[in-house]
Amino acid sequence: MKNACSLLLLAALACAALPAQETPQALLLRLEKSLAAIDAFQSDFEQSSYSQAVTKPLFQKGRLTFRKPDQMRWEYAAPEKNIYVFKDGLLLSYFPEDNQLWRQTIPKEKYETEILALLAGRGSLTRKYAVEDSPFPGGGPGIAQLKLTPKEESDYSYLLLELDRTGVVIRKVIFFDWGGNKQEYVFSRFKTGIKPSDDLFQIKVPKDCEIIDETRTVRK
Repeated sequence: MKNACSLLLLAALACAALPAQETPQALLLRLEKSLAAIDAFQSDFEQSSYSQAVTKPLFQKGRLTFRKPDQMRWEYAAPEKNIYVFKDGLLLSYFPEDNQLWRQTIPKEKYETEILALLAGRGSLTRKYAVEDSPFPGGGPGIAQLKLTPKEESDYSYLLLELDRTGVVIRKVIFFDWGGNKQEYVFSRFKTGIKPSDDLFQIKVPKDCEIIDETRTVRK
């Protein structure tokens, strides 16, 4: 009888010692605070684009650099070497193979619905999205997987997030649009506490590079 009571007591103590499982809402709020505290970061990324119109997804990878408030450089290394720089509402797209540089103005409403807004921590995630646990392939110990559904009209029907619970770092984000297409980003070698130079948010091109400036047709 004593042994049985001792086992029950030990079991009760063990359960009490286990940390309470964080709710999806609390985890999303912690992510929001974590992103708000980051001034700049760099990360490797892999991007997969799935379309209903094609059977084979488009796979790309490269290096991402971000600096607040809204400066971002996506440097693609494969399968083609392209560079995209977003700064002060202007998107620069450089395609070395075609020797072309495109300049485009990004509307505020589009900027706030893209991945840039998510990584920049713009706005309140807890106000923008309804959140719930949503396990999907991948994951593992110390990993949280969430489904975020926009509370207002959006280009996306929902998002899937994979987070590192320890540092609340985004490991993967998948955007699903209303047409059944999806964009998947996987991040690795995430570094914070860096100070990117201004040169990273500019693109130097050859003298004979063709510059296509679409801002002239947008700005009046």
